[in-house]
Amino acid sequence: MSERVLVLAWEYPPDHVGGLGRHVMHLSRELVGLGAKVTVLTRTGPGKPDYWNDHGVSVVSAAPYNLSPPDFVTWAAEFNVSLLEEAIRTFRSDQFDVIHAHDWIVAPAARALKHAWGLPLVVTIHATECGRQHGLHTPMQRHISELEWWLCYEAWRIIGCSRYMKDEICSTFSVPDDKVRVIPNGIADGWFSVERRPSPEPLVIYVGRLVPEKGPHILVDAMSEVVMGFPKARLVIAGGGPLEEEIRRQVWESGLKRVVELPGHLDDKGLKTLYSNAWAACFPSSYEPFGIVALEAMATGAPCVVGNSGGLSEIVDHMSTGVKVTPNDPRSLADAIRRLLGDSGLRDRLSTAARLVARTEYTWDDIAARTLDVYREVLDSISGKRERAHPIPALLRERHKTPVLSRASGGGGEEGES
Repeated sequence: MSERVLVLAWEYPPDHVGGLGRHVMHLSRELVGLGAKVTVLTRTGPGKPDYWNDHGVSVVSAAPYNLSPPDFVTWAAEFNVSLLEEAIRTFRSDQFDVIHAHDWIVAPAARALKHAWGLPLVVTIHATECGRQHGLHTPMQRHISELEWWLCYEAWRIIGCSRYMKDEICSTFSVPDDKVRVIPNGIADGWFSVERRPSPEPLVIYVGRLVPEKGPHILVDAMSEVVMGFPKARLVIAGGGPLEEEIRRQVWESGLKRVVELPGHLDDKGLKTLYSNAWAACFPSSYEPFGIVALEAMATGAPCVVGNSGGLSEIVDHMSTGVKVTPNDPRSLADAIRRLLGDSGLRDRLSTAARLVARTEYTWDDIAARTLDVYREVLDSISGKRERAHPIPALLRERHKTPVLSRASGGGGEEGES
């Protein structure tokens, strides 16, 4: 039987902030390739239609209310109401076997749909608020953490992207060990075809959100030491976030204006060029559940320097597929960068080994198959208790004869097509 999966995610390409959206996209596409029927409910964005078909994935976008919320948590609560409205419309024409929710932002809608329609809930926790903030220090942070606990409590199974993440979920939310499955993030095939073309002069790069736990400010500090030994070295920091203005000030005050470039967000083509040219790709995170940008760098053969923390320490083998450094330590980071810049043989060895590991251990088809196994495990465990498809959607279809998905006709698909 083809599993019918309803995915809830607050972002989905082309409109995405971090790695979650791309994770959901690649996983959903590969699940379809394995025979599953996947519908993704997400938020709308500039240029997004109400409905569209993405390589077999039915994507439904919900428009958050334009009510000028005072903070992000309030915005998320409003977004969940609009998400539920779209879910109700979708349920009138489609049936599902399982709900898969990604992170706390969709927690209220996920719980409501689970109980309203009697469907099992699978949850992926990509990061925790306690981990991101190194503790809970404000009422908002505590509220977000409560939503994460609530989501984990409601889930039949929880997926974490690393052993580190599994341990964090279990300890933070008092979740039993056998409720959590470890399935890593993956890397799309296109990253493996990138040809290595190192720039003529030393190029150090950073890709990711500009937030404290990712350590971009630590990298700028380290570059002050690196340029003493390699005066022609440059640093490119690709990404955006709340630290951007602070980092620009830091660059100016450190006298690194001619050394450091901040181009903002880059598309995949720009990122592949950047990785191809890099002598060292640095991800000095102090908190990192997995590190998908580091995996992209490994797939392209860019020599990696990573903070010895969380999931990064699991995907990088020190001095075999990359170099590990002490988090929040500019000197440790500077030493590792200087070592790479001064040793082309080491760069080549790390590049070759990293590409092999990325290609053999982190493919999306394998990750989708493992995720499908989780769905089947859940469905098999409840198959004797009730029918997979809840009868209420069928009743609603009788009451509402107007096809709800008719708005999709302008997006290139018939009603209910996936």
